[in-house]
Amino acid sequence: MTAILATMTAILYGLHFIQIPLKSQRTSTSSSSLKLSTALPIQLPNPQTEPTKYCYEIFCTKYTIFWIFSFSYIVVSQCYEYFTAWTYLFVCGGLALPLVLQPWLYPSAGFGRNSDFIVNPDVHRPLSQRYSTKCTIYLLTYSFIGNYWYTHYFYSVLQAKYMMPAQRLNDVPIAMYLATHFYFTTYHACVGNGFLRFVDRNYGDRDDDERLNDGNTSYDRGNDISNNLYGNKNRGWRKQILFWYTVLYLSYFTAFMETLTISSFPYYSFKDQVMAYKYGSAFYGIYFLVSFPGFYYLDRFVDEDLGVTGKSGNEKQHQLSRSRAMSLMDSFVTSCGHGMMILTLLDFVRLYLGIPLKIGGVAFAATGTK
Repeated sequence: MTAILATMTAILYGLHFIQIPLKSQRTSTSSSSLKLSTALPIQLPNPQTEPTKYCYEIFCTKYTIFWIFSFSYIVVSQCYEYFTAWTYLFVCGGLALPLVLQPWLYPSAGFGRNSDFIVNPDVHRPLSQRYSTKCTIYLLTYSFIGNYWYTHYFYSVLQAKYMMPAQRLNDVPIAMYLATHFYFTTYHACVGNGFLRFVDRNYGDRDDDERLNDGNTSYDRGNDISNNLYGNKNRGWRKQILFWYTVLYLSYFTAFMETLTISSFPYYSFKDQVMAYKYGSAFYGIYFLVSFPGFYYLDRFVDEDLGVTGKSGNEKQHQLSRSRAMSLMDSFVTSCGHGMMILTLLDFVRLYLGIPLKIGGVAFAATGTK
């Protein structure tokens, strides 16, 4: 396992080494998001050009610290030994609730109307148009699909078991549906977005450097959201390879770390723990091969019509921004589409291994109740 991670890390480092840094990123030191990237290969959204995403990711990062501390205490103290099925529901539901209710009750995400630093644009938007609402719908839908369907692949392929007292839906503890939401929020908003954004905004191709060096002041790669910050059409082959290898690396590493950290919880087990670390991590990582880039691109134009790009007075640009706006239904359907892609990939692996899929259980059941 160590050899696999070491090899993957070495390849990732090598791909970073051959990249062409953007001139604008080599010389800029004013953005707080860029200051973060000098210490780690992770980057926050620009608070001036993308205030909505910046506020949401900062909120998720702060809340991540809280829920990880809470879960760590439960595992280290082993107080879960006294949990009933309803205790699991209360704990996992209680930890998921702040993230679910944040778009409704706390749209500022800590950056309100009187903030000295930045005001979250979600404060001024209707509930259905808030970026945090769309992210919540996406992740809730994804979490439900993952537990309702994908867990049975772990039961069949890896012979995983949940043995704690639980109220179950389709033979999966309902508490896990709830816990998955705050786990996936951290993985996508705090980990995946930050690493992929670092790659997308700090490296370019030769065309980028030539356009930056030839005195073409109309080309501003750092601020052109629609064409450059996401899915740049001019992304060179080096950057393409690094971007998608980063997706692969993060998917495997995230899956492995969750498998490793949950191993101290005795009521979730695998028949072969070594196989779970090595191959189970790859199997679980299939989830993120789709969802990491999918979430990164989710509602990518949300801040485009806020006047931060200097085009707020352009009516044509405003109309274009409105046409690109993402609705809650778009977010829901996108999550369902990504979920189907993941399900298909999981089933391809199962078919390749020649393992039958068995889905048992009933709609609702209580197991191991005390």
